[in-house]
Amino acid sequence: MELRQLAVVVAVAEEGGFTAAAQRLRTVQSTVSTVVRALERDLGTPLFHRTTHRVVLTPAGEAFVPAARAALEAAERARAVVSPVGGCVRVGVCPGLLADLHRVLVKLRDAHPGLAVEIHGLAAAEAGCAVVESTVDVVVTAAPADHARAGLVTTPLAAEELVLATAPGGSRSAPPDLSDLALVDFPLGWAIREAADRAFPGRRVTLEVDDLAAAAGIVRAGLAACVLPGSVAARFPELTVRRFDQPPAWQLAAVHRSPADAAVGVVLGQLG
Repeated sequence: MELRQLAVVVAVAEEGGFTAAAQRLRTVQSTVSTVVRALERDLGTPLFHRTTHRVVLTPAGEAFVPAARAALEAAERARAVVSPVGGCVRVGVCPGLLADLHRVLVKLRDAHPGLAVEIHGLAAAEAGCAVVESTVDVVVTAAPADHARAGLVTTPLAAEELVLATAPGGSRSAPPDLSDLALVDFPLGWAIREAADRAFPGRRVTLEVDDLAAAAGIVRAGLAACVLPGSVAARFPELTVRRFDQPPAWQLAAVHRSPADAAVGVVLGQLG
């Protein structure tokens, strides 16, 4: 089994047909068909149902394609470790994410001085469209939708939990119901706001700011509490971090085309 075979199968699955996959891979349809048939022969099972009008994955294909994507991405990351990477990667970042973005950028500069990285702010809802439309090459978001049908893949990054940040002192336990608390939150389109909306739909937002430091100042003054990812709350050690008995998950992920090219693979490796 070769990486090229995996790339062809993934292209057929994402494009929904052999002709479209051939155009994406800049080859001819007969070559794509030959590669897929050879792989199916080696595996001993068909990966696609072929009809006159469309091509769909068989159950074996449904299981095979995610593993093929993972193998291609791993190969790109392995190649990037030993090969100099240049060019430019445009990274979309939803507001409030990557509190330590500067550290990621420093590591990338030191490891790959020929690689330029551009950072673009995006609302969480724009993640998939921005990559599809090639506005950016990869988007860092939280709890993204499934973009597989758009020919994209979601790579999980850091996972942690949401906590409740309150004024200094007091209990280290968070109440299960936040409806009686005054809360400071962030504008719609911020990933932290969307995560808090899902986890605590009945809470009362009394203040809204578009800056993490401003939110921390309000909490420090005892004017409101704030739901934050644990790593973000840790940036403000003077606040009391209160954990929930059943902590809501905070899962970062990167949305990008599959397979990721070498430069994107390098960025994913540092983000992960």
